[in-house]
Amino acid sequence: MKVLISDNLHAHGVAIFEQAPNIEVINRPGMPPEEFMEVVQDVDGLVIRSATKVTDKVLEVASRLKVVGRAGTGLDNVNIPEATKRGIVVMNTPGGNTVTTGEHAISMMLALARNIPQAAHSMREGRWEKKRFQGREVYNKTLGIIGLGRIGTVVAGRAQGLKMRILGYDPFVKKEMVTSCGVELVTLDELFARSDFITLHTPKTKDTAHIISREAFRKMKRGVMLINCARGGLIDEEALKEALEEGIVAGAALDVFEQEPPVGSPLLLMGNVVCTPHLGASTEEAQENVAVAIAEQMVDYLLNGTVKNAVNAPSVSGEVLNQLRPYLTLAEALGAFQAQIAEGPIDSVNIEYIGEISKLDTTPLMHSIMKGLLYPVMRDEVNYVNAPAIAKDRGIHLTETKVESAEDFTTLIRLTVRAAQKENILAGTIFGRYEPRLVRINAFRLEAVPEGHMLFIYNTDRPGVIGAIGTTIGNHKINIARMTVGQEKERGQNIILLTTDTSVTPECLADVRALPHVASAHPLEL
Repeated sequence: MKVLISDNLHAHGVAIFEQAPNIEVINRPGMPPEEFMEVVQDVDGLVIRSATKVTDKVLEVASRLKVVGRAGTGLDNVNIPEATKRGIVVMNTPGGNTVTTGEHAISMMLALARNIPQAAHSMREGRWEKKRFQGREVYNKTLGIIGLGRIGTVVAGRAQGLKMRILGYDPFVKKEMVTSCGVELVTLDELFARSDFITLHTPKTKDTAHIISREAFRKMKRGVMLINCARGGLIDEEALKEALEEGIVAGAALDVFEQEPPVGSPLLLMGNVVCTPHLGASTEEAQENVAVAIAEQMVDYLLNGTVKNAVNAPSVSGEVLNQLRPYLTLAEALGAFQAQIAEGPIDSVNIEYIGEISKLDTTPLMHSIMKGLLYPVMRDEVNYVNAPAIAKDRGIHLTETKVESAEDFTTLIRLTVRAAQKENILAGTIFGRYEPRLVRINAFRLEAVPEGHMLFIYNTDRPGVIGAIGTTIGNHKINIARMTVGQEKERGQNIILLTTDTSVTPECLADVRALPHVASAHPLEL
């Protein structure tokens, strides 16, 4: 078997591949695109970091490819749905960069507060400008942390050592889980208003894109300093430039950008901006950790068929995988649906396996449900292997029940999720041999295909409401592919599940929510 290493990989990781029996290593980072497209046609494994783009065209020509391994966490550069469709396992190494990225954020904050890069540059030019580069202490200042996952909590721990007051915002974390870290959990607006420094540690999702916007800057304490070592696109860079010029923001430290490299960005020329070229994970220790981890995972998969830290396949044998495949798809969709309608941090999850499914090994199904539940919030940091452990760390209580006697369907998975004192119940089954269906949402019965771009609506059961919704969405040039309606006559309520060809835009969503008799509308991605 052949493994292509197309990006720079630590020597210890390369050595693991070279020492494995029956594996030929092609270590050629930085190939021109034409050469890469030729070489990738004949390999079984592909090792990447952030430079290589694994597009649908790459996957189309790589007819032998069995596994793609990312030495790191982020998988924005891999077309995961296309890889899944072709049966290619995609692995990453979550957690390998946690300490390194957290330390880089603290380093950036201190460099920003004390003008270290600017002063060093001035010294190299032969100047001695002591007064010009007067800085500020971080002692007794307030640090606002947006996103309290693994990296955010590392930053909180380091900031405690610097004797800072720490505020945190994370709508998916419960208060009792962070108070032990010395973090005061607050609303986003309160964090903006009280923080002297703000650091971002959240994935980029539809909810967090431009979470730091013009409106956000207007809510911040004047003279705040901003640090982003998480993802480009969390900050509206044009709005940041204006806030820096107006003095709302005293300085910014940026390791990531909306476009990388940020060629021509005016932020690079501003004296109160500290920039580094996406160095959050760039330490000797982190690069060795992720290289060794991805090499061991890929060798184990290629030689033994063992799946570990895959984002698109659970850790099961091929035989079990074939038996469970349609149920795994259903299970993950149920989890993702629940995550996107939950309001606030999730307290408990109850999974019921009813009928024929109760006779199978349901452990992979639990992993799929938990992965689906956490992915909308954590993105590439969560996978089929680590999802239950992450859920436990977040204080989510999990229970599972098996019931052999069938109800309305020969097999059923019922998922009950409690968040912020509100409970939602979903149930799904398999039609035929391979077709997942959602058959219950709370008190409503229906039959819906749980996939694609969706809009979930609660509305009053009145004539003309469904027509108005369809017309409104059509006015935004969005095509409705499928519509499913569930009715509760006693309360005079409907639920509507729409599948659209493209995602519902924020403008369209606002117009739908403004319609008479529409109680709520949630965009979903399944």
